[in-house]
This record gives sequence, C-alpha cells and structure tokens, in this order.
Amino acid sequence: MQRIRLRYTKRGRLRFTSHRDFQRAFERALRRAEVPMAYSAGFTPHPKVSYANAAPTGTGSEAEYLEIALTEPRDPERLRGLLDESMPAGLDIVEAVEARTSGLADRLTASVWELRLDGVGPEDARRAVDAFNAAGTVEVQRRTKSGIRTFDARSAVAGLELTDTDSSRADRPTDRPCAILRLVVRHVTPAVRPDDVLSGLRAVADLAPPVPAAVTRLAQGLFDEETGTVTDPLAPDREAAATEPQPADATAAATAPA
Repeated sequence: MQRIRLRYTKRGRLRFTSHRDFQRAFERALRRAEVPMAYSAGFTPHPKVSYANAAPTGTGSEAEYLEIALTEPRDPERLRGLLDESMPAGLDIVEAVEARTSGLADRLTASVWELRLDGVGPEDARRAVDAFNAAGTVEVQRRTKSGIRTFDARSAVAGLELTDTDSSRADRPTDRPCAILRLVVRHVTPAVRPDDVLSGLRAVADLAPPVPAAVTRLAQGLFDEETGTVTDPLAPDREAAATEPQPADATAAATAPA
C-alpha cells in the first residue's frame, strides 16, 4: 500500500464550502482520475482518506492537508495533476509527496493566519493588537452544541502583529483603509480560531470592523518555539525521499555511457 500526502487550497468563493462539501468534491475527483484507492473493511467501505485539521467554513486557506492510501503505486506529481484537473477551481491540489514518515497530524501544531480588516485604520488596529498582546488573559465566548462556553483566547496566540498594508492596496475595491494582521496560533484544546481572536480584540480594545474580516490560513505545521515560525509539515517526507538509496538498476542506468 502506498500513502500520498496532499496539500490543497480553498480560494475565492470556494472558501465558503464546508469540509463536508470538500469531501464530496474530492471523492468525485478520485473516481474521475481513476485513482486506485484502498478501501476500509465492513458493510459500507469508504476510500481511505485521512483529513487533518480542516479550516472553518468561510475561511480561505493555502495550507490544508490530507493523506490517501493506494493499492498500486503512482507518481505523486502526476497524481496531483490528475486530481487538480478534476477539482473545482479554487479547491486546488498544489503539492503531493509520498508518505515516508509517520504522524502527519502530529506535525500540525500551529497555524499562520492573515486577517484582513476592511474599513479599519492602521492606528486603530495597532492599538488593539498592543492591548491584546499586553493582556494576561482575554476571555471570549463561543456557542457550542452544549451551550455558551467561555475560554481564554490569549494563551494560544504565539504571535499577533500588524503587517504592511500598502501591498494590498491594488486589489481593494475602494480607497477606505484596510488593516492586515498576521496571527500565529497554537492548536490547543479548546481550539482557538481566528474569530475568537477577533472577539478578543473587540473585548480588549472595542475593535469592531464594519464588515466581516477576510480570513486566510497561510501555513500550518510544527511550531518552532525558538524562532516563532511554523515549519512545512511535508518537509520530512521530501527529505526522506532525497536520502533514500536508489535501486541498483536505476543507479546503473544513470551511470551508463550514452
């Protein structure tokens, strides 16, 4: 059995698709691309697809991950291209590697988010960010299946800063201000989402954007405490592939005279 790990995106209007919507589209793409999927046992077999930490509905993402199990080996890049052609534009399969290490889900310990606050000036955003970072705790509330839950949104945030707003001026529909925040949040329990951080900014600094924030996940992976960065979760698989010895026949073909 071969395992392939894929990175995919949710862009544009497709950010409003739910995780279940993506699952249906992806399973159709597997059939169209004639991928030799492994299936679970039992009365209702399902293709062996493992999804990891999907982004909330309504948020965009450049870094969603899943793993599939195949009954026959396939070239990862060719498989990526076939699947990408079978997916709707906006749900793009952008990277594929053969799984050569264990624990992909264990390597997704933090996310980097971009929060675009249309109608919010840089000074107001900077004041709110400073107040949030200076707070020891920031209690917010979220409605769950069991009712209203109160929890601390500050402890999971590893970094929150105002980024350069000039770079986004070209794609703004109007000349009104647009503050852009960069958020690094650890994956903890209960999960702290970008919406929770926005609620925290409202709680500590009364920051309330006039329109809903546009939220995009830029990356997710292992959080490096020393540098404050989030590392690529597929890098160990690429490194393992690069250091794996080639078969003898492949080595001979590569060194044979022309």
